[in-house]
Amino acid sequence: MTMRFTLVLAILILILALPAAAFAAEPLLNQPHWSLGIKGGWFYPDIDNWKTYYGDDKTWQYAGSLAYKLTNRVEVGVEGGISKDQGQGKGAISGTVVGNVTYEVFPLQVFVLLRGALIENQLIVPYVGGGWTRMFYEEKIEGQGTIHGHADGYHGRAGLQFLLDGADITATRNLLRDYGIYHTYFFFETQYSRAMINDLSGASVNLGGTSYLMGLQFEF
Repeated sequence: MTMRFTLVLAILILILALPAAAFAAEPLLNQPHWSLGIKGGWFYPDIDNWKTYYGDDKTWQYAGSLAYKLTNRVEVGVEGGISKDQGQGKGAISGTVVGNVTYEVFPLQVFVLLRGALIENQLIVPYVGGGWTRMFYEEKIEGQGTIHGHADGYHGRAGLQFLLDGADITATRNLLRDYGIYHTYFFFETQYSRAMINDLSGASVNLGGTSYLMGLQFEF
């Protein structure tokens, strides 16, 4: 599923769900103000010939986010992540033929998120968002030292959250009483990021790419 298709799907779900807003329940006196997310999955870099030099067209990615809820439908937050791979051949940033190379990228993102939360305890919540991205990168080349730096760009994201509160009512109540966690979600998310630099040969390189992630989100 491409990023474009995911974004269109999420927007359509939001539009189709609008009539349900008329039946929204009265808001609770106490509402969560923060959300904490942890996630992991696959990152498909946009760097040319990645599979040739690293053995696969993807690598793993982990990330965590913290967001403040302006309303139940609008959040602003920050996210940090990491991806890493090892290969042989050509350096992704140096653009030169090398031996063993370790490539790491650390995306830092500031984002705005729009959630289709129209009623209290909605079981499935679609969302879309995006914002500013800074990609920190480091390329360690065997016998040739390390190249590192950063590039600025942007990203977009879309996904679906699945409310887990009803799976275990007792555990949900205990989380609220002991830790102040109102809701717990399992989610799937797609991201696309773009942050351009020039490698040592002068060619343009996008340090971003497409990510397919899943994780847990806690509202408190």
